[in-house]
Amino acid sequence: MTLRKSNIERLRDGQFDVLVVGAGINGAVSAAALSCAGASVALVDRADFAGQTSSQSSNLAWGGIKYLEGGEFGLVNKLCKSRNQLMREYPSTVKEIRFLATVEKKFRVPPIVIYAGTLMYWLMGRFATRRPHFLGVEALKARESVIDVSDARAGIEYSDCYLYDNDARFVFNFVRNAMNYGATAANYIDCDSLSRRDGMWHARLRDRRSDSRFDLTARTVVNACGPGVDALNERAGITTDHRHVFSKGVHLIVERVMDTRRVLAFFASDGRLFFVMPMGPRTCIGTTDTRVSDPHTGVTDEDRDFILANANELLDLPRPLRREDIIAERCGVRPLAVAGQDAGDDWVALSRKHIIESDSQRAFLSIFGGKITDCLNVGDEVAEAVASMGVALPHVKRQWYGEPPASVREEFMHQARRMSLDTLRHRLASEPLARRFWRRYGARAFEMLETIRRDPDSASPLIENTEYLRCEIEQAARDEMITTLDDFLRRRSKITMVMSPAELAHSAGLREACRILFGDQADERLREYFEEQGLRGPAQDPTRSAG
Repeated sequence: MTLRKSNIERLRDGQFDVLVVGAGINGAVSAAALSCAGASVALVDRADFAGQTSSQSSNLAWGGIKYLEGGEFGLVNKLCKSRNQLMREYPSTVKEIRFLATVEKKFRVPPIVIYAGTLMYWLMGRFATRRPHFLGVEALKARESVIDVSDARAGIEYSDCYLYDNDARFVFNFVRNAMNYGATAANYIDCDSLSRRDGMWHARLRDRRSDSRFDLTARTVVNACGPGVDALNERAGITTDHRHVFSKGVHLIVERVMDTRRVLAFFASDGRLFFVMPMGPRTCIGTTDTRVSDPHTGVTDEDRDFILANANELLDLPRPLRREDIIAERCGVRPLAVAGQDAGDDWVALSRKHIIESDSQRAFLSIFGGKITDCLNVGDEVAEAVASMGVALPHVKRQWYGEPPASVREEFMHQARRMSLDTLRHRLASEPLARRFWRRYGARAFEMLETIRRDPDSASPLIENTEYLRCEIEQAARDEMITTLDDFLRRRSKITMVMSPAELAHSAGLREACRILFGDQADERLREYFEEQGLRGPAQDPTRSAG
């Protein structure tokens, strides 16, 4: 907690070039781009980093193939270009994966039309992925036996990309990079009010953990609040041409239903794309697309039943999936940018593109919409817009994104080999340890090598049935501003996506992890987490050891 406390002290009564409000993907890349360019940046979020929409996605970095049907060729072309750039800049994180789409007999267009669409998609993607293939029903079943082909007309195999780790981890690494470039970031900080006077923005902030209040000033404000953009604009007295409408997307996590590393794509009963995706030892199924008026929404039984019914209809399972098979749930609200007051009648046809509105006179930017795929463009565009408002950015052309250079990676791998790091791989590890360290931590992974040199026991798993090592949790405690247990279990890692709260409640090692993360507040953080889950945790059970 030391890092968060010191950053809040830097925010208190501080003067900054830019205040970025909201630390989802849009705010994280804005802070990274601006701080790398030379601006003094304050980044705050009322919840955790990536605490809302940016931690509830499908974990895909895709080029938007579904937008071809709506004729949004310019958007697809741009997203494909952005996806390819992510693949180049983050080769350890953004990976190609094959999609296997099933076309039902009664689908609205013939399979050959869909195949032609995937060929166009491959072309627009500059042939950066493997080419698509048209499959007959038998070949489709041979590719993936779990598909129910009884009503299938054909299959299409094509490629797109996904995030090897979870979306929230990807976002946090931009926040971490922003801090490396000099930004001051803090989570659980509410922006209660914004007012402009004497050519500066005056922000009244509140620490939601301690309920203390403080002020800061900034020349420019970037509103990256995602679903909360309109509310912050209203408080700041900013009028925009665009506003948000909201679409709720839900995914369910169940036991693994397939052995292959493919994404299965179907057309659900409402006509939308529906995915069955690998997630480590689990499977993620969804999504829904439900119009909601309130961005603070949750999963309903109707959502669960829609997803389970479609999965049972489309998959050839030993037994139907039931509600009790759900291990975890993801529920996010997509903020969709619309002009004026009318969102139109064709809900699913609304564009998912981002729009940045600038009020140059008042030095205020609002970011509407956005996708992880397009995040690098958002960062560049925000930096250009802030520079046009008179904020000096001496290094605006410096590249602010991407993995460390290949030479740094080679040196890390060389040191890892000399330490025989990969021989420490334990039974739950999904890949060689050196590769995972590099992908998740980049150059910071050198610190863990040094920790393991000093104490080989730090390379042992700490929490039962997870692959996270003691040295990773120790580094997270120092560098990752983990404020609640959910920050670690859900966003810095994906533990709660593969383990149920009931399983975690029986984890003796979780208490020791909390001691590392929270020190004297460990029992309090455990109680807080499990009370929210309606369960007793290990800290409340005197018969369990710390492990």
